[in-house]
Amino acid sequence: MFAFLALASLIVGASAKVHDVQVGGDDGKFVFVPEALSGAIGDQVVFHFNPKNHSVVQSAFDNPCGPKEGGARSEFFPVAANSSVDSRPTFTVTIDNLDPQWFYCAQAARTPASHCGAGELVFSINCPTDDGAPNSFANFKKAALAIGASLSADAAAASATPTQDAQPSLTGANGAAVTLPPVVDATLVTVPITMDSTSTWTTTYTSFLNSPAATPVAAEGAVHTVVVGGTGPKLLFDPDHILANPRDQVVFQFQVKNHSVVQSAFSSPCSPLNANNASAPQALRSGFRPVGANDTDFPTWTVTVNDTAPLWFYCEQTAHCGSGMIFAINAVDNTTRNFAAFKALAQQLNGTGTSASAAPSGSAAGDAGAASTIRPTGAAGVVLALVAIAASLL
Repeated sequence: MFAFLALASLIVGASAKVHDVQVGGDDGKFVFVPEALSGAIGDQVVFHFNPKNHSVVQSAFDNPCGPKEGGARSEFFPVAANSSVDSRPTFTVTIDNLDPQWFYCAQAARTPASHCGAGELVFSINCPTDDGAPNSFANFKKAALAIGASLSADAAAASATPTQDAQPSLTGANGAAVTLPPVVDATLVTVPITMDSTSTWTTTYTSFLNSPAATPVAAEGAVHTVVVGGTGPKLLFDPDHILANPRDQVVFQFQVKNHSVVQSAFSSPCSPLNANNASAPQALRSGFRPVGANDTDFPTWTVTVNDTAPLWFYCEQTAHCGSGMIFAINAVDNTTRNFAAFKALAQQLNGTGTSASAAPSGSAAGDAGAASTIRPTGAAGVVLALVAIAASLL
């Protein structure tokens, strides 16, 4: 009996086949090749990951874009476009029964950019070959497409909901009506970034038409120095707007007088972000930094960027914002919500005024002596979590 079982095992092992499946393509296509196959018990299905960043996750026919409990699941494998084929990762599934098995790529899951929801990165083992069967591969793909359509519809409905940046008109400082330009459409993108042959990482960022791609020049990012105020004194940021990639650092250097850097929104350039909504992400604030006319030691405050969504800032010292002392990171020039429009809106609204938080010139509010840094880690550090609050930043 035992000899028979051993012989049967050897026969199965000898007859087992290896099925190669390409995940994605060299041209960046979102596809499994082949998208379905038939196999015997003991056969191995080897998934070969190609450029972009994909995964293979087992699902169910009635839930094509969700993980099956206890099912097979690979990690995400970011693959650079210039990587050699023999260096690319693989993931193997061994067929242990002849029931239909369903798989998908979990990239951008539960978002309109879902690879599965696009109906392209779905795959099956031993599905019925008859397209007319209820559980055919064609119907599996249709179910995935229906999920993608639902996600897109939900996102469109959410974008139509009024937010801080969706106010149709405001009242300017002179009492005249000020109409906001339309909100710029954005897409959430997840891509692998390769710095060199040994450094590959994955980033998720907000992409706008003609906005910069998330391609830092170095793993540690570039450093952008922005002067706040200046000798004279001057009521300005110099430069007043920049383009920055994820991992870049923006170092604000405070010069003569008493200035601050506060995050705002396009629709409310001279007020802290979400100032009237305590449950929403709050504005980044440097605090006031008084600097004497003869000082040579200038305090700094650093922001680390991890997205390409526009960031809006202003100085909350009395009347400075309304005088045009505003700043932007990644404002998209060829849209209606460009930097020039932001500056014009700040001057029209002049929304800072006198407030309890704005210390008069010559006095300090908060920690005005030491430099403050926003860092990726640490108890006192914060990284701009822009993906979660992108809608508030437009």
